[in-house]
Amino acid sequence: MPEDSAQDPEDEFRDMLSQFLSGDGEIDPARLASAAGLPNDPEMIRNLLGQLQSAMQSSGDGINWDLALQQAKAIASQNVQATTPAERASLEQSFHVAALWLDEATYVAELTSTPRLMSRTEWIVATMPIWTQLAEPVALSIANALTQVLRDQAPEEMSGMIEGASKLMRNVGGTLFAMQLGQVVGQLGGEVVSGGDIGIPLLGSSNDLDHQAAILPQNVAAFGAGLDIDKDQVQLYLAVRELAHARLFRHAKWLRLQLMTSITEFAQGIRIDTERLEELAADFDPSNPEELREAMVSGALIPPKSESQLAALGRLETMLALIEGWVDVVTAQATVRLPKSGAIAETVRRRRAAGGPAESAFSTLVGLELRPRRLRESAAMWQQITDRVGAEKRDSLWSHPDLVPISEDIDDPARIIARLSGPTPAPDDIDQAIEDLLNDDGDDRPHESEDGSAEEPQN
Repeated sequence: MPEDSAQDPEDEFRDMLSQFLSGDGEIDPARLASAAGLPNDPEMIRNLLGQLQSAMQSSGDGINWDLALQQAKAIASQNVQATTPAERASLEQSFHVAALWLDEATYVAELTSTPRLMSRTEWIVATMPIWTQLAEPVALSIANALTQVLRDQAPEEMSGMIEGASKLMRNVGGTLFAMQLGQVVGQLGGEVVSGGDIGIPLLGSSNDLDHQAAILPQNVAAFGAGLDIDKDQVQLYLAVRELAHARLFRHAKWLRLQLMTSITEFAQGIRIDTERLEELAADFDPSNPEELREAMVSGALIPPKSESQLAALGRLETMLALIEGWVDVVTAQATVRLPKSGAIAETVRRRRAAGGPAESAFSTLVGLELRPRRLRESAAMWQQITDRVGAEKRDSLWSHPDLVPISEDIDDPARIIARLSGPTPAPDDIDQAIEDLLNDDGDDRPHESEDGSAEEPQN
């Protein structure tokens, strides 16, 4: 046979996969879209097939997270209702009042950046870096597992084709995962009411000295629509809660890193059940690709958590509960003037405990829930601390990671109240230097005099 007539194994696999995705084979493109978690919309189906074809031709090897951003923005742009100038002015005024009320309720540092009113698309663009950071370990594990299953299942004479096909499968699998993540984040963009609504600091990066506060006007309106409460009260309550959350992360500069470290420790331990994946591959019915999606969203491909993962998850859940509980107590204290603050607070708590459809989809997609399981117990602990020793000593617990309450303190608040009620030990020189550095916002730097010389700050 002439050398140029022999088809390259990789090209042969590419042609086979191309026919599979084009709809000329047994598979229905609409059912493939369903397997990717996308609605049966002709435009989305064409986009999916186009992206998959592009992934097959890509020379890269990895996950194109830009697809997740594109998909999320497309979903967020649907059914958008413009916010009127009067509505924006009302929300901006709510932030001003909220800041004054918080000054009376807490000793944590104020924000130096102006709170923002964000559209759904702006929220997605600002938060996507965190979502991809959380999802990447699972996406890479799935891509590696797909490659391993191909190698294990293929006969020896097909090894050449499989080696060439591995990158194709990684690209196609990564595209499906990225678009599914985009679907979930796009749905979240239609549910969240503020920057801190999910519980973790989504806005800004760990290098930011400031932490942003933001509210999504369209979603706030939807949140309040189901309540028999004046919208001004709802806006004020949510503004106070958002500012309290952002202030806490600015005050406790170490908190964001510790929270994200626990998430990373958990994510690094994620593995895909290759035996279950092999079973799916062996029994795969091209006419029913939804089976793959069901396995993904049910968490069937992610095996039980390891001991190290359970430990990281325990630390994460405790910290999330401590943050949310503190925010609840401070918000309740700051909104005491609102007649319906208790009813709004209960709605927020139930909503956080249950999680929305998109949040549930994210938890099954990456195997991680971001809901605090001990929120009420944590809030009760913070309230007892406030009642017994006051807000200043309560908030001082966030000044250093070693001072923050632990799980046992939530169980028995008397432990930490006794500690706070006793004499305060003087910090050693190293601890004091670290604390001074962390709390230095740049206000004590020498100022330049009119003649250009350095001038020491006046006390």
